[in-house]
Amino acid sequence: MNESDAFYQTASDLLGVTLTPHQIEAFRWYANELRSWNQRYNLTAITDPDEIYIKHFIDSLSCLQVERFRPPGNVIDIGTGAGFPGIPLKIVYPQFKMTLVESIGKKMEFCRHVISSLGLDGVDFVQARAENLGKDAQHRERYDWAIARAVAILPVLLEYLLPFIKLGGGAIVQKGETGPAEAHSAEKALSVLGGEIKQVLPVELPRVTEPRYLIVVDKVACTPEKYPRKPGIPAKRPLK
Repeated sequence: MNESDAFYQTASDLLGVTLTPHQIEAFRWYANELRSWNQRYNLTAITDPDEIYIKHFIDSLSCLQVERFRPPGNVIDIGTGAGFPGIPLKIVYPQFKMTLVESIGKKMEFCRHVISSLGLDGVDFVQARAENLGKDAQHRERYDWAIARAVAILPVLLEYLLPFIKLGGGAIVQKGETGPAEAHSAEKALSVLGGEIKQVLPVELPRVTEPRYLIVVDKVACTPEKYPRKPGIPAKRPLK
């Protein structure tokens, strides 16, 4: 079984997602472009084709284990890097309105290349830091969902994400083995920023032994205007 066949089967068995031949080809092309660009721009440490499918694509799509996370919806992906988890989700559900946020120019250039080449509509690109963008009235409390993968510890990530989310919306944070402990340590950040943990979902990836978790947060109150703080401050002085 080649990588594409295994990917199709895993998406079906693990996530209940039936990929079309067009989507499978899109992921195959994406994997090849990631490896090609990575030789010049160091986009990812994961370069083995099989690992790209599992640790980037299936891992990104694991957000779909959150039952409420379905289109239509306005989604912002903070610190998307080479497009994870936002672009795989957009390939599977083109109906998502997706905003990709990344502060590093070459990574954003790669994301633009992928979206343009795949002909995906309804994607905005913002090269910025989350601390600055979260103060922008065009983005503040405008999104149904904010998503992020392993960008920072949870109290810091919540300060990045929650200002973007509408009341009644939610955040999905992808975490490794420290996920449950980080969820416990985020109580102050949640109370200050207007969030409430809804679920901590374990995720099992094929041939990956390290535990993975989805931390699902509901937006239950407006985020005070002082947050997010200036760039660098959330990471230096997390709300703990």
